[in-house]
Amino acid sequence: MIGPFGKSPKVSHHARAVVTGAGSGIGAAFAVELAKRGGRVVCSDIDEVAAKRTVSAITDLGADAVAIACDVTQLGDVQELAVQSQSWFGTTPTLVINNAGVGSGGAPIGELPIEDWQWVLGINLWGPIHGCHVFAPILRSAEPSNTPRGIINVASAAAFGAAPSMAAYNVSKAGALSLSETLAAELSGSGVKVTALCPTFVKTNILEAGRISAETNQFAHRIMRWTGVSAEKVAKTCLDAHDRGDLYCMPQLEAKIGWSIKRLVPGTYTRAVGLVSRIAPL
Repeated sequence: MIGPFGKSPKVSHHARAVVTGAGSGIGAAFAVELAKRGGRVVCSDIDEVAAKRTVSAITDLGADAVAIACDVTQLGDVQELAVQSQSWFGTTPTLVINNAGVGSGGAPIGELPIEDWQWVLGINLWGPIHGCHVFAPILRSAEPSNTPRGIINVASAAAFGAAPSMAAYNVSKAGALSLSETLAAELSGSGVKVTALCPTFVKTNILEAGRISAETNQFAHRIMRWTGVSAEKVAKTCLDAHDRGDLYCMPQLEAKIGWSIKRLVPGTYTRAVGLVSRIAPL
């Protein structure tokens, strides 16, 4: 879909956006940046108080936003989010960002409790599945058909990183990446853009909110201080990538390097990750 001057229209500008996990971190950064770009934003979060804080930050900018509580692990909640969002917009949304996520790590497969697997997959994988299941048909059929529309799924470099003792998180993000690729193929030619965001370390509260061992938490905090970028930078980079029609957004150099090596020499890459983990275990 090309604009009148040969440029692809920008989905993020003047968007009617729905953002899950908008109460903090990358989700809040997405919501505020969309407001700065002239958008109206539904700030959804399981923690409605946190979502309202993001709404306050947006209204302080003179923009329009509303908080809606939603547990993305529950299909009924996401369906209700769609109903309330369309009612508030007075029409269909143009951009949906499936961002809600949690962290997990510190135990190998076989020792990580099954309950942790279920918790992580319920939010990080079933959340985007529910979001795409509910909103993809809405965006696909939106009128007029030349309206810029899109879906962003927040995955992670963990989707291809294969870091030991991070299995549940890795699997959840790999699923979100595959979901995005499949959805992009299905929506090809529909005018709906799909982007998978795959950052490495981002300075958010995900470590505090996750189920992460003390040792892994300390290690991750050190790495985050050294290499982590701000949620605001990640949100801006991803929205710009989405506007260009990029399927993959890797906002940090180490993610791009890891992605390239994994695709070129996957066996060597995986063996190297295992060796490094034994030298400097998480």
